Amino acid sequence: MHLTNSDKEEILSVIKKQLEALQKDDAIAAFSCASEFIQAQFGSPATFMDMVKTAYPAVYRPRSVIFEDIALINGAIAQPVLLLGQDDDLVMAYYLMLKQSDLSWKINGCILAPPKGIGS
Repeated sequence: MHLTNSDKEEILSVIKKQLEALQKDDAIAAFSCASEFIQAQFGSPATFMDMVKTAYPAVYRPRSVIFEDIALINGAIAQPVLLLGQDDDLVMAYYLMLKQSDLSWKINGCILAPPKGIGS
């Protein structure tokens, strides 16, 4: 899939919006950045926020955020984001992005992995 500069800017904007919402404990705004599939899976902003707090602490409260170049993972558009968690651990968050029926970009999942070159 070819991404335009506008697509790339929108992808960054959606992820930044969600990270900012999580920092403010704004579950509604954070949930609005998720794809229809993710919203259906979790059902409510509160359930989604609880999941992020417990399963993704580095995403919930990163101390530092560095965006890397967009990648393809198994054919899916992914935005890699290097996060420094509150525990000083580095983690790479791969935000899986999905273009919605209204042509907007939303987050369709997040995979955490050790950063390249660390622990290998």
